[in-house]
Amino acid sequence: MTANKETPPAGDSRKVIYAAIVANLGIATAKFVVAALTGSAAMLAEGIHSAVDTGNELLLLVGEKVAARKPDARHPFGYGKAVYFWALIVALSVFSLGGGLSIYHGIHSLREPAPAGDPFWNYVVLGVAFVFEGYSWNVSRRALNSSRQPGTTLWQTVKASKDASVFTVFIEDTAALLGIVVAAGGILLGQLLANPTIDPIASILIGLLLVGAAFTLARQTGGLLVGESVGVEQTGKLKELFAADPDIEKVGQLMTMQLGPDDVLLTAAVRFRRGMRIDEVDVAIERLQATVAAFDPAISRVYFEAAAFRRSTG
Repeated sequence: MTANKETPPAGDSRKVIYAAIVANLGIATAKFVVAALTGSAAMLAEGIHSAVDTGNELLLLVGEKVAARKPDARHPFGYGKAVYFWALIVALSVFSLGGGLSIYHGIHSLREPAPAGDPFWNYVVLGVAFVFEGYSWNVSRRALNSSRQPGTTLWQTVKASKDASVFTVFIEDTAALLGIVVAAGGILLGQLLANPTIDPIASILIGLLLVGAAFTLARQTGGLLVGESVGVEQTGKLKELFAADPDIEKVGQLMTMQLGPDDVLLTAAVRFRRGMRIDEVDVAIERLQATVAAFDPAISRVYFEAAAFRRSTG
């Protein structure tokens, strides 16, 4: 029996964030310059998108730094959930700054469409942006694949991931790649049909895309922030581990909570074999803790509750 693959270490998470920052910072600058030269609303929306993403990655770094603090008297379980808090702030940023501004500018340009300039540099910048965003997306994809279970899709891996930094960058980069396609399509159709309203419509579509990405991020991080378990399947395997121990007479309820990307709390309601001495129970507990740690190193705290067993089986 094996546990889920380990969450990518913090170094991998930061590598994903740094790759995204480098990509988005250069791309945002180029998009804003070209948007000013060509008057493209879709290109401006893409510039806003990349600028917001750059700021969001910096927020994720703040979350990573806070989460790395050691436990103290005020936070005895550590600061791991700080990553989830800052990832939720990122979701709000994508919704308000990214989606909101893109939709607003698109509607404004739709009411007063301006004739677009030569779109050549739009295509050049969008092409380069696609390459850099693709690189950043691939870095986050590889990080997700390191915890991917056999037979699962990439999206299922994203939903199961507990590393907010990695799945946030992946979702942002996915939205960025789709946004580039929408922007290029809007500029091209506007040029071919000589219709200046198509470009602002593309800007609105990019904004709606970002709103969808924001809701997805908020749902993912919100569940982790309020206390998400390791999952039904993983909990079931843990229950099998306890039931297989010769000193466990019966297993009641097991409860887990994700305290951070690689930190899990486990409480176990169990009944030890009748007649065991205190020192024998201590040995059994140490053995079970070692078994759980070997199964999933992220489970760093295991608490045994005899009273909870009576409630869960009574």
